[in-house]
Amino acid sequence: MKIVPVEKTEENKERDLIVCPSCKKELDKQLVVMRKYVCYECGYYFRVRAKNRLRMVADEGSFTAWLEEEATRNPLDFPNYEDKIAEVKEKTGLTEGVLIGDCTIGGNKTVLGVIDSRFLMGSMGHVVGERITAAVERATEEKLPVILFCCSGGARMQEGIVSLMQMAKTSGAFKKHSQAGLLYVPVLTDPTTGGVTASFAMLGDIILAEPKALIGFAGPRVIEQTIGQKLPEGFQRAEFQLEHGFVDAIITRDKLRDTLERILRFHSITSVVENDASKYAHFDPSHDGDRLDATELMKERAAKAPIMKVWDKVTAARQVTRLGAEDYIGGIFDEFTELHGDRYFRDDPAILGGIAVIDGQPVTVIGVNKGKDAQSCIAHNYGMPSPEGYRKAIRLMKQAEKFNRPIITFVNTSGAYPGLEAEENGQGEAIARNLYEMSGLKTPLLAIMIGEGGSGGALALAMGNEVWMLENATYSILSPEGFASILWKDGSRAEEAAEVMRITASELKTLGVVEQIIPEYGMADAPALSSICNYLKKHIKEFLKKESELSEDEIVAQRYDRFRKF
Repeated sequence: MKIVPVEKTEENKERDLIVCPSCKKELDKQLVVMRKYVCYECGYYFRVRAKNRLRMVADEGSFTAWLEEEATRNPLDFPNYEDKIAEVKEKTGLTEGVLIGDCTIGGNKTVLGVIDSRFLMGSMGHVVGERITAAVERATEEKLPVILFCCSGGARMQEGIVSLMQMAKTSGAFKKHSQAGLLYVPVLTDPTTGGVTASFAMLGDIILAEPKALIGFAGPRVIEQTIGQKLPEGFQRAEFQLEHGFVDAIITRDKLRDTLERILRFHSITSVVENDASKYAHFDPSHDGDRLDATELMKERAAKAPIMKVWDKVTAARQVTRLGAEDYIGGIFDEFTELHGDRYFRDDPAILGGIAVIDGQPVTVIGVNKGKDAQSCIAHNYGMPSPEGYRKAIRLMKQAEKFNRPIITFVNTSGAYPGLEAEENGQGEAIARNLYEMSGLKTPLLAIMIGEGGSGGALALAMGNEVWMLENATYSILSPEGFASILWKDGSRAEEAAEVMRITASELKTLGVVEQIIPEYGMADAPALSSICNYLKKHIKEFLKKESELSEDEIVAQRYDRFRKF
């Protein structure tokens, strides 16, 4: 929606007023601008002109436009097309529908492009496709990341099949950019539809969206007119796409610049040359030695802790109050940016993942989120991942490999979700695919069993170069109840089964299944969090330093040999 000015009257002649298209209230334009073109009454997001978007995101004075010289032609000799282009150019002051060039954001150099909806609804004609393609090719040559604000109705109808070819051309350019190990972040704004959605808008390493932005291939009007189907409220909005796994995060405008700066910073650190001896251990030296040992109180508590039988540990590992992945992520890492979605079907709330920083070194972190109470346990499916959860995890792992980020997983699941929907969506294939892909990852992977490690559902996140285990965690072929039911036809013998299954940390270390046992200082609960995190942080940094001494081929061979011995 465009900004609609309010008719001047005696009452408002001194004020510059506009009408919000959503709530219909009169607004002070200057206040709207100060709020980054967001209605202060209802939160509606006005569409933003390209130059205003640059001012909101790029460092002041840093933007230099590229590729402004190419003129729009009329490949189909479409009637009055040249006149329409001339009219839009004069009205908007733009030379075409995308403004693209280089700039810095928080001092980080990047290629930045903005599609402007005022130019024929941001449609992708041959000049838009050419500018994006040529800019991405130059970014590849200069080893620069690309950020592209998408706002488009799709292909440009007046250019027909020539416009359609831009989808393939831009996609090919981004493929080469990705193969060079470079970052691409599309930001999807309202609307992002048609051929733009079906090409470069959905090809990012990290895909961001603005709240309530319309995002889809066939727009609502096309769907309703073509098949006569009435669409539900919120269909194809950014929140719908987040739930269905197609965007990583929805970012409000007040946080967008900081988010982009943080993402660029994460990737500038990990874009290191292949022979960099510290590529997995770019630690800030000011943090050396700042991790304290467990407090005397925790040491005393650990000394007084009763000796636990195997079944006691099974029970302890299942406690809803037990520390979870989100606790360790918050306690070990300095920053964490959560990413969502498998890019196929859904965002599985049982799997928590994203980019974290440990004393300056970016890492990819993936964990199982079980929930902390009845309501959150239901919301996270009790930590039982579905196929889309495993697909999200492997997507983030492959992203980590591309950007030389080590991977740390926190595993706590009774097993993969055994429901009807999971089977229909390929649970077995998803687990198998994770194992297949993890075996060849060229970046180190550390798996930490923090609670239950149930069957293939746990292994699908734990094919690490090393596997560590909290002292009261368990890791087993299946639950003791299931084991007893299968072997003895009597699930009530679960406690007896637990004794013979050898599922505790000490037993699994003897078997060579785990490399380290992590102390819990009595029990992995809230009072012990700081002490456990201190211990883990120190040892994770040692692991990363050790892995930095290995080549990519050696990292892959180390992981292969680890599992080959069993």
